[in-house]
Amino acid sequence: MKKILLLSDTHSHIDEVVLKYVDQADEVWHAGDIGALTVTDAIQKVKPLHAVYGNIDDAQARMEFPLHSRFMCEGVDVWITHIGGYPGKYNASIREELLVNPPKIFICGHSHILKVMFDKKLNLLHLNPGAAGISGFHQVRTMLRFVIDGDKIKDMEIIELGKRG
Repeated sequence: MKKILLLSDTHSHIDEVVLKYVDQADEVWHAGDIGALTVTDAIQKVKPLHAVYGNIDDAQARMEFPLHSRFMCEGVDVWITHIGGYPGKYNASIREELLVNPPKIFICGHSHILKVMFDKKLNLLHLNPGAAGISGFHQVRTMLRFVIDGDKIKDMEIIELGKRG
């Protein structure tokens, strides 16, 4: 069993509130737009991290993290990317791979809009944690927390971190 903290769009911001949740997780997953690598460095000092780079990330972040990360967590196939779309409107660059070989969980960021949707057509859970940073157009900073137990995904929670500003 693994407790997962999922965040995205930190845009160079990490604070003690986020780190409190990092400390409670077994693993942290970051869906891109990291900003400064001080964010991922702070997370990696505390917990294992799976992360991808986003469209605002510089060459240094792109050297450290991939565009896509696909891995197994317990018995669950996970795919994280930054710009992925959502059920019915997946990004054209990944749509074919999703159709041919869908994961059990498909995660993206970018929109700053928290979404938890089940794609019945592809039999996958789509997750977008919203934005945990203070930069952007979102009003409330958000993350997701859940448990992977064998091949089951359970105990999904939305974490609201307060107003963006």
